[in-house]
Amino acid sequence: MGNFTEIDEEFVCEHCNKQVPKLNYSCRDHCPSCLYAKHVDVNPGDRAETCHGMLEPIGIENNPKKGYVIVYRCEKCGKIRKCVAAKDDNMKLIIKLSGNPIIY
Repeated sequence: MGNFTEIDEEFVCEHCNKQVPKLNYSCRDHCPSCLYAKHVDVNPGDRAETCHGMLEPIGIENNPKKGYVIVYRCEKCGKIRKCVAAKDDNMKLIIKLSGNPIIY
């Protein structure tokens, strides 16, 4: 994995249209309501990805050091991406996704 570029910006979720606030302790890269993200980074925060498809949350991994990690599949190109869950993420969706077997 390359360098981590810290970008913490507000945005409107392209999946559910909710206004997403800054995270204020790390980088906000997905919607806390629906957990969807946008495929914009090659390495975290670099905005170098040209795909720009929607990243659909497909499962959860439980990492002993990082906590819940959301597993995504890009709806446009099919690439798999992962992101640590934020403190304010929709826990009902995280629990629901934790029952999904992750097939790479």
